[in-house]
Amino acid sequence: MPNPPRLRVAALTVSAVLLSNLLAGCGDDSEDQNVTAQKLSWKDCPAPDGAEGGGDAPSPLPNGDKWQCATLKAPLDWNKPKGDKIGLALIRAKASGDESKRIGSLIFNFGGPGGSGVTTLPAFGEDYAKLRTRYDLVSFDPRGVGRSEPVECLNDLQLDAYFQQDATPDDAAERTRLLDDTREFNAACEDNSEKVLSHVRTTDAARDLDLMRQILGDEKLHYFGISYGTELGGVYAHLFPGKVGRAVFDAVVDPTEDSEEGSLGQTKGFQRALDNFAEHCVSQTEDCPIGDSAQDVKTRIAKLLKDLDSAPIPGVGLRELTQTAATSGIAQSLYSQDFWEYLTEGLEQAYDGDGRVLMLLADSMNGRNEDGEYSNLSAANIAINCADDKPRYTEDYVERKLPEFRSVSPIFGDYLAWGMVSCTDWAVAGAAEHPDVSAAGSAPILVIGNTGDPATPYEGARKMVDALGKGVGVELTYKGQGHGAYGSENTCVHSAVNGYLLDGKVPTAGTICP
Repeated sequence: MPNPPRLRVAALTVSAVLLSNLLAGCGDDSEDQNVTAQKLSWKDCPAPDGAEGGGDAPSPLPNGDKWQCATLKAPLDWNKPKGDKIGLALIRAKASGDESKRIGSLIFNFGGPGGSGVTTLPAFGEDYAKLRTRYDLVSFDPRGVGRSEPVECLNDLQLDAYFQQDATPDDAAERTRLLDDTREFNAACEDNSEKVLSHVRTTDAARDLDLMRQILGDEKLHYFGISYGTELGGVYAHLFPGKVGRAVFDAVVDPTEDSEEGSLGQTKGFQRALDNFAEHCVSQTEDCPIGDSAQDVKTRIAKLLKDLDSAPIPGVGLRELTQTAATSGIAQSLYSQDFWEYLTEGLEQAYDGDGRVLMLLADSMNGRNEDGEYSNLSAANIAINCADDKPRYTEDYVERKLPEFRSVSPIFGDYLAWGMVSCTDWAVAGAAEHPDVSAAGSAPILVIGNTGDPATPYEGARKMVDALGKGVGVELTYKGQGHGAYGSENTCVHSAVNGYLLDGKVPTAGTICP
């Protein structure tokens, strides 16, 4: 995988939709030059299209209600609001409770960036049933994603080859190939999506959020952001502090880091999660099948990856499990403690020469479904990150940084360090070193950090609270594993989140949920 989509802000829920399948659209509305005057035409949702990951239309809700979809028209360029428009795909489940107690719409962003909210929300809709008693649950495909003017780069066959490439070069020839493949991927994005590449920044998506708020009829934006969705929510709060209603940030991105610092922080987070996995395996009552001690588990994983670098093993179909694919699969499995059993199974099989499970995990990470079709998750992820992030890193720079990354994680160090070249020669300049989320005057925002989170390390929650400003961020700590807290079904977390979103009860700052 020459330039892996940056895991720094990936969301568990986005890839878990695919993982559940691997391992076991919307109507048009009339265009109006004045976008704030449009009315949405809600219809039964179609099956997701290829850019959203494919699959079946969402099943009815437990009470028989159907999910509804619509298309919101937004300016392609927010600096030219009367210019060209793009369609943003929306999905909703109407509130199930007493209409007189309805608060409004609760808008979700599940992260990525690049994840389709239109497919993710119904996949996890039951998790938010309590919130639906007083809110319409709403999500969307952000611009550049899914049905919303998707960024397109390589086709499915090209992506199969792309993700088989060596993303951790060991010599000059491999480094040249990595950079050449990066340039080819980025050039394909420009050739196929030039129109939209300069308009997929998080600031653009934040303005889209405010348009949604207005069209949905809410005075304030009630919002649930997960992973990258916390960055989007923070940028919204900065741009529109007076319009923030009840908001929750879960699996929090550190808004103070540039892309290098974010990559290094995530390297630490994934190593921490792998340490926890190894300790958990050997602490079980039965013998751990992949190592005699936590260190032995990690030593054997490192040896497997080294061996795969020169001798891949059979994976899925004609594709082999390479070092890079195995690393992607291991990273994917660390997003949730529920996935640890797949990691154990995948490692057992790989040690016996069968790479199928680890490759299916990697496919989930990369947005590939069981039919061999890719969503545009990877393309959108790179496009949004490169439009947001100002730094551009050279081969020489990454070479100098490798010892630091390796000292943090011998498993993930090279993988995430070389991922920093993703934006080399990108067609659009990055906007800033890091997002501005200062939000003086905003309503309280509940900020939840998970101590075992690999993708958005726990320390980022405190950084977000500080950056939002005094009296805005309210920090809550969940002592758990995996990416995010609300999805763990921890009763303490649910009580705090539901109490705030449903009843307006702000938890005590510094609350700890064991």
